[in-house]
Amino acid sequence: MQILAGVGAAAQIVVDYLVVAGGGGAGSRGGGGGAGGLRSTVTATGGGGTLETALTLTSGVSYTVTVGAGGAAGTGGSGGVGIVECTSGSNSVFSSVTSLGGGYGGGRAGSAPNETGGNGGSGGGGGVTITTTAGQGTSGQGYAGGLGNNNSGGYSSGGGGGAGAVGNNAGGAGVGGAGGAGIATSITGSSVTYAGGGGGSAENGNGGAGGSGGGGAGGNSAQNGTSGTANRGGGGGGGSFGTPQYYYGGAGGSGVVILRYADTFTITIGAGLTGTESAASGGYKRATITAGTGNVSWS
Repeated sequence: MQILAGVGAAAQIVVDYLVVAGGGGAGSRGGGGGAGGLRSTVTATGGGGTLETALTLTSGVSYTVTVGAGGAAGTGGSGGVGIVECTSGSNSVFSSVTSLGGGYGGGRAGSAPNETGGNGGSGGGGGVTITTTAGQGTSGQGYAGGLGNNNSGGYSSGGGGGAGAVGNNAGGAGVGGAGGAGIATSITGSSVTYAGGGGGSAENGNGGAGGSGGGGAGGNSAQNGTSGTANRGGGGGGGSFGTPQYYYGGAGGSGVVILRYADTFTITIGAGLTGTESAASGGYKRATITAGTGNVSWS
């Protein structure tokens, strides 16, 4: 921490927070991406954890903020050639609080190195195989993904885990698993849901729905997956398969950091960050930071 010049007597500030990481990307013929980890001091927190405690900070001191980007989507190719694997989301940080990026969705069976969903804040859904497992979530942040299915009547993949629920297993031949639900919090003054898991893809059938809170839907037969919603931390939806084409997965949605504090203080959002401070309401101001890495301070 760095003391800023020109600031008067230091004061203690109680800061509530919502820190959501970037959601995981989804693969071609793949499972849904896991939602970004969610940690919150207001309403509820992720992964079935106990509501977190607000931080007591000091005016005139700078504190680090990072908003995690969503994971990249996996790309497809004719006959499976040119497959590029998806990636996990990036962490979000506020001071001493870190939320982990969502795990990537598992890829297609047979040749993808990432058939198993990735671990993260919430875990990615499993790909179209019965020999691997879904990614695991992190306690107090999110849940595991669901399992895929290699039924010969139509391959299907598991849904990514959400901050509020486990991703659903693939439902059988040609039925992708739905993404796990996110968590609603009223830190902004209104209830908003964040960090839903991405839906799994399906061949010759229906992809899974995205989890509430910005999860992208899995692709139906011969369709791309849908990306997670920006600044909600949702996982991307898995891309489908239709001979001879492997369809693209969806990218993970970026995270967000929202801070709530007494309206007697004003925040300075430093270089490298994109964000705004609200007008006073109900005794509070709120700062919503949507991108970047940098420092914040209060006066």
